[in-house]
Amino acid sequence: MATMIETGAPDRQIFSAGAAAPIELISLTHDYGSRLALDHLSFTVQPAEIFGLLGPNGSGKTTLFRILSTLMVPSGGTARIQGFDAAREPNKVRQQIGVVFQERSLDLKLTVAENLRHQGHLYGLSGSLLKTRIQDSLNRVALADRAGDLVETLSGGMQRRVELAKCLIHSPGLLLLDEPSTGLDPGARRDLWQYLRLLRDEEGVTVLVTTHMMEEAEHCDRLAILSEGKLVALGSPFDLKSQIGGDVVLFETASEETAAQLAGKISDRFLVTAKALGKTVRLEREQGHRFVTEVVEAFPGVVEGVSVSKPSLEDVFIRRTGHRFWTEKTTGEN
Repeated sequence: MATMIETGAPDRQIFSAGAAAPIELISLTHDYGSRLALDHLSFTVQPAEIFGLLGPNGSGKTTLFRILSTLMVPSGGTARIQGFDAAREPNKVRQQIGVVFQERSLDLKLTVAENLRHQGHLYGLSGSLLKTRIQDSLNRVALADRAGDLVETLSGGMQRRVELAKCLIHSPGLLLLDEPSTGLDPGARRDLWQYLRLLRDEEGVTVLVTTHMMEEAEHCDRLAILSEGKLVALGSPFDLKSQIGGDVVLFETASEETAAQLAGKISDRFLVTAKALGKTVRLEREQGHRFVTEVVEAFPGVVEGVSVSKPSLEDVFIRRTGHRFWTEKTTGEN
């Protein structure tokens, strides 16, 4: 049995190395009859890390989020939260997690403290303990001085922080956040990630975030990149990008037909793997800026524009799936 270690936060407990993982997926599958939303996903989220689920619409992010937050039962496989089966032990799982949904769950006509008080009642908290928890939760998101303010008077960023405080009221060890930056301006987005890092670093809270934003995914310690229900990449943003050698070179052409022809010619002449993506030809090459000159001189009049860049997370996605992150097919259920 795992040993529990007390920390400074009220009733806050972090499990030692022998404890169950915050999240463990074993061949997790879900289908909606005509469509397979999750295709045998297996991975583990480690304690005290910010873990991202990155994928376009239709990749399976929302389905997985609903399963982890006990709103949906999977068709097959297992999802364990702190050792508890999300499908068979949902009540125990709910005690372990704090959830922030993409849609607002605050009552705008109540004060900040009143929103937290009602949330605490749902978890059986009352009296002095609830009062202490409210104060501590607001301190953790730097909103203690706004406890008496009506939520409707707060900015979008502050409202998101109230959502965080609300889900922290029962001191969970795992936070599940669905597209938390939706509707936030850049400043509020930076603040949100600052608070998530503080929760991770100072209190050992594990955070799982779903996102379709590449720049947001860069803030995560590790990522699971999903495409059409499949796990296509797993690792830190740095490690995933490091797997792509050299520079990413894009050649813009006049038409998709021209791009396809150019991709074939480049591949044959220079013995590289060039792929047509719409009107663009994409390839990976060391010292890409020098290679550009060779291609333009070899095929005069064909290339209409060029870009050379270091690998991004979208390049990882393209390498693993063969298509861009956003396509005409990325619609429907997440």
